[in-house]
Amino acid sequence: MLGSGSAGNSALVATDHCKILVDGGLSARQLVLRLEQCGVMAEQLDGVLLTHEHGDHICGLDVLCRKFDVPIYCNALTAEAVFPVPHDAVDPLGFAFHAGSGSLGFITDLGYVTKMIVERLRPVQTLVIETNHDEKLLQNDTHRPWPVKQRIQSRHGHLSNAAAAGVIEELLPGKIERVLLGHLSRDCNTPELALKTVRESLAKCGRIDVKVHCATQFEITPQFRIGETVSGAFQPTFENAFFQSAP
Repeated sequence: MLGSGSAGNSALVATDHCKILVDGGLSARQLVLRLEQCGVMAEQLDGVLLTHEHGDHICGLDVLCRKFDVPIYCNALTAEAVFPVPHDAVDPLGFAFHAGSGSLGFITDLGYVTKMIVERLRPVQTLVIETNHDEKLLQNDTHRPWPVKQRIQSRHGHLSNAAAAGVIEELLPGKIERVLLGHLSRDCNTPELALKTVRESLAKCGRIDVKVHCATQFEITPQFRIGETVSGAFQPTFENAFFQSAP
């Protein structure tokens, strides 16, 4: 995760054969700098996938993509691992990346999780999930008017810490090994609260083995190795599924 929070979101997902950006809600300058800190030059990107069109997910992409000739793929993908999510945006998406022995689920802006989303995420070992707000902090926030609070809590708004913990519980019978919390509100959440809620939920289920991390707005997370490919053998990776035009 290059950065995640109310002010901007972006993540780098890569195999040995392909490097893609998921969203570009940081400034173009920050995107370039943070990619370089991960050992990737902007011109090496094979493309950008957009979850949706809100400013905190696209603000740096116009400059970045024009300067480095990086294509954007949005709502024109023919892959089983692309699925709709409920959010107040135009055709918002979630992703499940599969390459070699590893799978990564990515849902960062949604008001609730449908049964279809749970089934699409059941095979993943690593999950990036929104923990936008703590419900009590949101209710007590004096900066947001009541209609905004209602939108955030609606079925097309954002997941709370408790709601995200509930989603993770539903995935525990699957293959999940690692969770990365993201898109935290600046005013209505803290990394400590988000981590505490999810870890307590996992402990209640007897799954303290699941690793939990939290992405922040201003820092790059550690690089997570999700799976391996078999040396010397052809293996389809996520670029084969994602980078093709819809019929």
